[in-house]
Amino acid sequence: MRPHSGPPAPRAGQSDTRVGTDRFPDDDVPVEALGDLYRDGITACPGAFSVDWVDRVGEDIDVAFREARSRPDGAVGRGPERWYVEIHPEQLRGFVDLVTHPWVVAVCRAALGPDYEIVELGFDIPFPGAAMQPWHRDFPMPEDTRRQRRLTSLAFNLTTVDTAEEMGPFEIAPGTQWDDGRDFDHEMFPPKERHPRYERRAVRKYPRRGDISARSALTIHRGTPNVSSLARPVLVLGVDAPGAGNAGHHDLAVTRGYWASLPELVRAHLPCPVVDTLVPIRQKHTIEGLVMGAE
Repeated sequence: MRPHSGPPAPRAGQSDTRVGTDRFPDDDVPVEALGDLYRDGITACPGAFSVDWVDRVGEDIDVAFREARSRPDGAVGRGPERWYVEIHPEQLRGFVDLVTHPWVVAVCRAALGPDYEIVELGFDIPFPGAAMQPWHRDFPMPEDTRRQRRLTSLAFNLTTVDTAEEMGPFEIAPGTQWDDGRDFDHEMFPPKERHPRYERRAVRKYPRRGDISARSALTIHRGTPNVSSLARPVLVLGVDAPGAGNAGHHDLAVTRGYWASLPELVRAHLPCPVVDTLVPIRQKHTIEGLVMGAE
C-alpha cells in the first residue's frame, strides 16, 4: 500500500489533472490500487489534483456548510465538533473533474465493475475540539461481501487542507474490511475487547491538498482528536456496484440544465433524479454511537 503513513515532503509544481475525453482505456486497470483495497481496505493517488483546484473545492465546502447549518437537519453530528453534510453535484464546481479523473474512473471500474454508480457527495469536517471517535465501520457488512469476499462500494476522500498530527488525522486498521461484524453493536461498532487488535493495526493518514484516497467503508476506522485551531474538511464521494443499495440512503439530484451539460461518462454513472429545481438535502440520520465520541 502506498497511501501516507506519515507526513510527506512538500511537492512543488503540481499541475491540474483533468480528463479531456469521455473515455478511459478499459485495459488500464490499476492493479496496485486494487490489491491495496482487497488487502488493506484503502489505497491512494498522491498529487492527483492541483492545489489551486483543491482550494476551490474548499471554498465550495465552506459555502455549503454555512448554508447547511442555517436550516434544520442541514448538517448531521458525527461526534463533538464534527459534522457531515451531503450536497448536490451542482454545489461543487469541480464535480466533473473529480468523477472523470482517470484514477477515480479506473479504480471504480476495476473494483465495482463497468456499471458503477455515483450515489453520494458530501463532506466531513472535524473542527477544533473534535473528540476521538469509537472504532467503527460506516454500515453493516453486505451479505455479498460476507459470502463472496467482494467489495460492493467505495468511499473516495479528498482533503482540502494539508493534514498535520494536531488536526486529528483519520486512523484506519488495515485489513479489517473482512471482519464479520455480526456481533458488533448495530453491526458497525466492534466490542471493546476487540479494540486492542485495531490499536495494534492502526495507521494514521496525513494526506495533503491534491491527494485522493479510496477505501472500503467497512474497514474499521475512526477520527482522532483535533487539538489544533483549524478545521480539517474532507470531501466524500460514494460509489456503488450495481445493486449495492446505498443510493437509498442519499438524495443526490441534478437540474435538467446541469444534466444536459454533463459528459456522457458522468451521466452513465449518475443514477439520480433530474429535476426542475433542487431541494436542499436534509440529512437522514446520525451514525449511532458517534455523537458521543469514544468513552
